[in-house]
Formats: sequence, C-alpha cells, structure tokens
Amino acid sequence: MRYNFQLLLLLCIIAVTTHAQIGQSPSLNIGDPAPPLRVRVWLKGSPVQRFEKGNVYVVEFWATWCKPCIAAMPHLSALAAEYKDRVTIVGVDIKEMKSTSMEKVKAFVDSMGHRMDCHVAAEDSNFMVAAWFDASGEQGIPKSFVVDAEGRLAWIGHPKGGLDEVLSKIVNNDWDIEKALAKRNLDRHLEELDDSLNYELMRYAGNLETDDLGKPDSALLAINEIIRNEPGLKYAPLIAFYTFSALLKTDPHKAYEYGEALLVTSTYIDPPYNNIWFLIDLYSNKLNLPTEIYQLGAEAYQKRIDAYPESARPEFYYNMARLYRIAGDKSKAIDTARKAVKALKSEKRFSAADMDAYEDRLWQYKNMKL
Repeated sequence: MRYNFQLLLLLCIIAVTTHAQIGQSPSLNIGDPAPPLRVRVWLKGSPVQRFEKGNVYVVEFWATWCKPCIAAMPHLSALAAEYKDRVTIVGVDIKEMKSTSMEKVKAFVDSMGHRMDCHVAAEDSNFMVAAWFDASGEQGIPKSFVVDAEGRLAWIGHPKGGLDEVLSKIVNNDWDIEKALAKRNLDRHLEELDDSLNYELMRYAGNLETDDLGKPDSALLAINEIIRNEPGLKYAPLIAFYTFSALLKTDPHKAYEYGEALLVTSTYIDPPYNNIWFLIDLYSNKLNLPTEIYQLGAEAYQKRIDAYPESARPEFYYNMARLYRIAGDKSKAIDTARKAVKALKSEKRFSAADMDAYEDRLWQYKNMKL
C-alpha cells in the first residue's frame, strides 16, 4: 500500500495547494479598488488609516509561525528604505494560532528590530482574510498585495516573486495593469484545466503494489493531445507529474530532458520541484534508471533550496545526498550529507535517532568505494 498511498497523497497535496478555490471567480481581482484596511492594533510605525490617492502601498500578509514570511521581512524592509516617501509597506499579521496572544505577536515584532522596518499591524476579526484573501482566491502566506496610486489592486504575489520589478514599474508609471489582469486570469484558467485533468490521467498510473506500471504510452498520447489544445499546460504541476512519470517508464533520457526544462519553467505557479524527486524515489526500485536521472533529482532539491532557502529542511539535504550517492558522485554526496547534519543541528528540536541516522549516512559516504 505504501507507494500507492504516497502517490495519492502527493496528488492530493498538489491539488489542494495549487487549486484551493478553483471553480468560482474571485470577487476581488487586479484592477479593482483595494478593500479598506481594518486592523485590531498597530504594532510598529505610525497607523495607516486609509489608502491615500497618489501613494503606492504594499500590504504584506504574514504570521509569526511562517518561516518564509519571516525570511522575506528583511527584503521588504530594504524595499521600504529604497522607496521611502514613494511606497508604504504595511505588514498585517493574520492566521495566528489560537495559543498566540497579541503580547507574543508584539514581542516577536519587537525582536525583529530593523529586519522588520515597516508599518506592522494585526488583523481585526478576520476581516483582512475575508476581504483580501478569500475574495481574491488566494491562500498561502507570505503574500503581497500592491495598491497603486489610484487605489487599485495592481499585483498579487509572493514578496520574492517579482515584487521588486512590480514596484519599480509602478513608481515609474510603467505598470500595465490590464496586462497584469490578463495574466492572472490566464493563470487561473490554466489552474482550472490542470486540476480538471487529474482523474482522467490517473487511470494510466498503474499499481506499484502489483508491479503494474500502468499505460505510460497511452498517458503520453493523452497528454500530447491536451498540450496540443493548450500549450500552456506543458509544465503545469499535474500535467508535469504524469508526463515525467510516463517518460521515466518509457524513455528515461527524454524524462531527463523534460525534467531539466521543468525545473526552470514556471506556469501559474513555481516549477513543481517535488514532482521530480518524488517520482524518482517512487520508481527507483522498480525501474533501471540511469545516473543522470538521480543527478536530476538532486538538482531538483537544490533548485528548491535556492528558490526558498528559508524553508529548506534538513531532509532535503539528507535525501539529496542519497541521490548523489546513487549517481556515483561521492564528493557531492559527502558535501550534501555534511549539510544535512548541519541543518539538523540548527533545528530547535531533533531526535537522537535522527541525528544518528544523519551522521551514519555521512560516515558511510566518506568510507564508500565507487
């Protein structure tokens, strides 16, 4: 049951995280008047009562438990300094755990010091989540909403995913809000299509518990027809999952070429790095995969780490080291195993058993013969 359960789990994760509110049009979109700010308390900086015409604002949603949010704060502070008197950045604390008191939130903000050098507030009665997130169809944090000088919502995205370019164009009156709206609507369209094809393609996946590899040739034929009708889906997460899976079974070299392109191609979302390493692990004991595939798996981990270093987990390095070892790259296997041990030690909590496993892997790789 292990492999089929993992397969279904990953597909569910992809569907939930990338298609959370598909099926209904957002009531708040780019070009619409920005909703008002309604906060419980201002924790840092002077209160921002309303969006003043002629000023540009970034409303940044974050939480104390969100490591990517915390990691993005110094960058936002740098932008606040760069665009001083032209752009006002407002960090709004949302989605806190019930056990996190306002005193704890305030203490956290104070502890950040200059790394959180902007206006900071806490939401009031879930209004900001409902009026901004739910209305726009967004889900995860951190998330930046840019309000232009006309009071319109001009852009929505990750603070490290294009905000610099957006602000530069907006303050220089070079931002095409109609083009931004068209792109966002296209992205939603691709999301809907990608999501709708999941169950159609799942029937070709097979059953690893019975060594049934499914019908990869049929899957590729179906995918090619889908892409012929909508080329923008070629590297979308679910299509990419089924494409890479089928190519691993039929032509690993083509799987490698497709995977290389996948890792550097964003669609409506960042490249689905986890598709690569998950499927390589899934089929490593079922297929005779060439070393370049395992190198690709290690590269997928590295690109994920490079894209979001603040959320890199010790197991990323631990698993990456294994892939380098299978690929026969002893030097990188040892180097990455060392990083795994170091990353685990930096965690606030880790078990002795985990540390033993990480250090044992490093010892094995140092002493292995290729």
